Amino acid sequence: MAVKTDIEIAREAKKKPIQEIGAKLGIPDEHLLPYGHDKAKVGQEFIKSLEGKKTGKLVLVTAINPTPAGEGKTTTTVGLGDGLNRIGKKAMICIREASLGPNFGMKGGAAGGGMAQVVPMEEMNLHFTGDFHAITSAHNLLSAMIDNHIYWGNELEIDARRIVWRRVMDMNDRALRDIVVNLGGVANGFPRQTGFDITVASEVMAILCLANDLDDLQKRLGDIVVAYRRDKTPVYCRDIKADGAMTVLLKDAMQPNLVQTLENNPAFVHGGPFANIAHGCNSVIATNTALRLADYVVTEAGFGADLGAEKFFDIKCRKAGLKPDAAVIVATVRAMKMNGGVAKADLGTENIEAVKKGCPNLGRHIANVKSFGVPVVVAINHFVTDTEAEVQAVKDYVASQGAEAILCKHWAQGSAGIEDLAKKVVQLAESGSANFSPIYPDEMGLFQKIETIAKRIYHADEVLADKSVRAQLKAWEDEGYGNLPVCMAKTQYSFSTDPNLRGAPTGHSVPVREVRLSAGAGFIVAICGEIMTMPGLPRQPAAEVIRIDDEGFVEGLF
Repeated sequence: MAVKTDIEIAREAKKKPIQEIGAKLGIPDEHLLPYGHDKAKVGQEFIKSLEGKKTGKLVLVTAINPTPAGEGKTTTTVGLGDGLNRIGKKAMICIREASLGPNFGMKGGAAGGGMAQVVPMEEMNLHFTGDFHAITSAHNLLSAMIDNHIYWGNELEIDARRIVWRRVMDMNDRALRDIVVNLGGVANGFPRQTGFDITVASEVMAILCLANDLDDLQKRLGDIVVAYRRDKTPVYCRDIKADGAMTVLLKDAMQPNLVQTLENNPAFVHGGPFANIAHGCNSVIATNTALRLADYVVTEAGFGADLGAEKFFDIKCRKAGLKPDAAVIVATVRAMKMNGGVAKADLGTENIEAVKKGCPNLGRHIANVKSFGVPVVVAINHFVTDTEAEVQAVKDYVASQGAEAILCKHWAQGSAGIEDLAKKVVQLAESGSANFSPIYPDEMGLFQKIETIAKRIYHADEVLADKSVRAQLKAWEDEGYGNLPVCMAKTQYSFSTDPNLRGAPTGHSVPVREVRLSAGAGFIVAICGEIMTMPGLPRQPAAEVIRIDDEGFVEGLF
């Protein structure tokens, strides 16, 4: 019998009305704002009523560095949420929304897989509830108002050469990375060089994901530094008087989106910053709301633990006062073999030595997560080609690192295949062994924070930065931004800045080519190596095979 695809499984889902899912969490119908029958936003008034309520246990799902073999981090997040409910815990999951850029580029959909999915899958991977469109519009409204202010006399004396606010769109388009605007004569304004980032890299996205409520949102938007004058004094979003209108555009987008898993368990899907170029976590408001509605909240951070987990701990938890109780690191036998030098075409053949050779990548992630004071368990996401000997090799290695690895079959079996992991997570979370702390203090210098991450998390020997980069960091410290955390924009494929350097490399350098101030979000972005904040499409983009079939279904997206 042919194995069903993810989308075939999703289309056969027996979804419950979203009001029933809300009722599981104690959310009255009048506080759900439905988008169709199977998704809804949770009202701000209800969220506010939860303030002061006891919070549940917080579990982070992270992973090894991604490989073409696939790891299944979101699938494991969804499966673990279902597994916790299966063993009698009131649990929900919190994940990010999907960006159109990778959906039409090379990644495809992002809602889990097999029997561990969040539905409605197609809507979630396309326009969903319009949050990303609202973020794009709010960001670009500010861009338009900056140029308009200059056109109508430039009362704020903005130096057009020092405008740092770019434009965004939710699509991969390398042609827009560097552009010239306002050409065409006097009527069109003053020509200048600028560019586009992808929406998930927008500071507005980061702000929406870190803001506690609408008042906090507007304050953070107002704090955005958009440009500098000739004397290098900053010009803020509130000086342009755009913060109010931007908040209006984001009013509905601030409300978490409630959906369900295939097993009809609740899930918040809200926000979507990438972890390689932004901070990689779902919204604080969704996580905090979930913690007051459920006994266990399972959330994920993007890409490997060197990116997503580090930013979850050092940025999101620091800013939101969160204290995670346990962490799950997702790995696969296939990925271990790839890290051990096996080509993708040969992954189906047993190769225990390659598994052992690739395990140090996992080992470093285990050590890194432990360094934050969070207890760790490894989830081996099962593939049918895995052999018992290969699985045992991973288990033995993880045991040598002072942790336990548990084989999980949630892709094929749903919650029944992940019960053992769920029980282990409960054991860790309820043991009280977590003693969470970020790896650097607020008062440490900005360059020293970058060095701390590079040396302690990436195991680099040094950070390379031009004098201009160091001077910019020092200037921000002098302006009062020295207490901000840093957000490293780096390739997701390696601990280094070389995407081809797999395993657990040492002796490498981390070049920082540019730094950006996200004063509203509350962090400094350090752009490392060749990473781009506006991705390009691959040679054969997924968009080439996406279409509507004869039955009216979307085909090729998954």
